[in-house]
Amino acid sequence: MSKINAVSIKPGNILQHDGGLWVAVKVVHVKPGKGGAFAQCELKNIEDGRKLNERFRTSDTVEQIHLDQKEYSFLYQQGDMLVFMDQETYEQIELAKDFVGDDQIRFLQDGMVVKLQLFEERPISIALPEQVVLVIVEADAVVKNQTASSSYKPAKADNGMRILIPPYMEAGERVLVSTETGEYLRRAD
Repeated sequence: MSKINAVSIKPGNILQHDGGLWVAVKVVHVKPGKGGAFAQCELKNIEDGRKLNERFRTSDTVEQIHLDQKEYSFLYQQGDMLVFMDQETYEQIELAKDFVGDDQIRFLQDGMVVKLQLFEERPISIALPEQVVLVIVEADAVVKNQTASSSYKPAKADNGMRILIPPYMEAGERVLVSTETGEYLRRAD
């Protein structure tokens, strides 16, 4: 942790403020005609998602936090908990499904390497790889002369997810899917 002057806050900085960890979302530096300059910051709480608008004077200082980033591999699911293993020390850590989020859980695969951001050995956030390989288990038939609508057809992947794939693809094909949007990217190598 290091103290920085409030006018040095930039979007993306992580601060310890008001008893919690906050990320600076938006920062506007204001120099009014009368009075001292200040920084108007929109902060978002990392742990619970609350937002806060805070005004810092040029003389104020804040604690800037630097998070540790470690790679963990996903091992298995145990009830409402997900078990991950540190790639370096082989220590295991359990995270609640709520922490990871349903939109991310659907992409988890055995042995998948994820990045955890830690503050004082406590997980703050998780980042999955940008894309994953899924196998198509069901693909709808192509409708002939359907050129007026999109050129993609519905399909079901091995993780139960529904995605749109090109019409020439069939069940058994391996595809790359974006973990951010859940959309088909291309055929896997």
